[in-house]
Amino acid sequence: MLALILFLILIAILFGAGAALHALWWIAVIALVIWLIGFAFRPGGGRWYYW
Repeated sequence: MLALILFLILIAILFGAGAALHALWWIAVIALVIWLIGFAFRPGGGRWYYW
């Protein structure tokens, strides 16, 4: 019984980590697209960001 509970906890942790990593990949892709658009359409050849 203890082994089953530990197995289910492990599955829940791995599922949560997988979902979080999947979400982070999508956020990274969206940030890359925004950066590329800003890089392509920067004003006057200068930097498009101010930090």
